[in-house]
Amino acid sequence: MRAAPAIAAALLIAACSSLPAPPPGGAAIAQAATALIGTPYQFGGADAAGFDCSGLARYVHERAGVAIPRTAAEQQRAAHPVPLKQLQPGDLVFFRIRKRGIDHVGVYTGAGRFIHAPRAGLAVRYGDLRGDGFYARRVVSAGRFWDRETAASPR
Repeated sequence: MRAAPAIAAALLIAACSSLPAPPPGGAAIAQAATALIGTPYQFGGADAAGFDCSGLARYVHERAGVAIPRTAAEQQRAAHPVPLKQLQPGDLVFFRIRKRGIDHVGVYTGAGRFIHAPRAGLAVRYGDLRGDGFYARRVVSAGRFWDRETAASPR
């Protein structure tokens, strides 16, 4: 009879270890980005010592176990498109700051806000998509890597 509790415990452990891990969620990606607010901007930076915009997006996705490309333009091309009206925390928002192409990216956190590494001299911070502000006028598209099953169909 002493073996019964040990067998039951072993079966319980085996059952728990065979459950698949939950997929990484956008909320975890947004939370990781939030934790980096105040980190300095560094051109080409992709670690906690400093970030550029696409390095920040890549870093927080990697923390959630999701590999994404390095540059904002590559990220936009590889992401599953998401309509701007259907943004969820953890989605990426892509911008055209200069005249051509996608050249900036941020991590959407909800309520019309995103986190990004704007430029030299400014730390990682929130940006706003609401109203007629600078970023609201320059947002081009959005995309998702963290949950490909619920993301919109690829282009």
